[in-house]
Amino acid sequence: MAGMSIQRIVFPLLIAASMTWAQAPKQIMPKKEMPKQEYGTGWMGEFNFTADEVARLAEAVPASKYGWRPQDGVRSISEVYVHIAVAHLFFLRSAGVTVDASKMQGAEKKIVAKDEVVKFLKDSIAQVKENYPKLDLQKKVHFVDADTNIDGIMIHLLAHTNEHLGQSIAYARMNGVVPPWSEPSK
Repeated sequence: MAGMSIQRIVFPLLIAASMTWAQAPKQIMPKKEMPKQEYGTGWMGEFNFTADEVARLAEAVPASKYGWRPQDGVRSISEVYVHIAVAHLFFLRSAGVTVDASKMQGAEKKIVAKDEVVKFLKDSIAQVKENYPKLDLQKKVHFVDADTNIDGIMIHLLAHTNEHLGQSIAYARMNGVVPPWSEPSK
């Protein structure tokens, strides 16, 4: 009976300890190669972190996979990255920033080559980074069907970018591409 009581105590403790160890964060890249961790530091830090991952993943996916889509009627890999870039421009324009709107119309069908897609994506990221500090976040605006402020638009920009980062990770993994930040250190 004493053996049974010890097992009831020790066994759950061993399982809990092993689960804790299995969930411990792992440093995947050597410290010197890890990008600056900006998440949790406010809007710009979150955007920098997310935008860096989107851009790194866009670069990691082979050009031969840019036309891949999970099924008919769903955006391809290139279309998702272009959609993110167009959305950045749309949100900036909605916040009062002058952007080249000619690049937005039909961009998902026009910009398809990997080098053009990556450049368009990175350029849109650069425009967000350049313009965010200049925005009057409390300025009242009408956005789509709601009265809000510029801060609301920019929060939506960040959420939208994160949503499509997740989609891009799933697309990449379905094509055998490991996100660069998930690759084991060498």
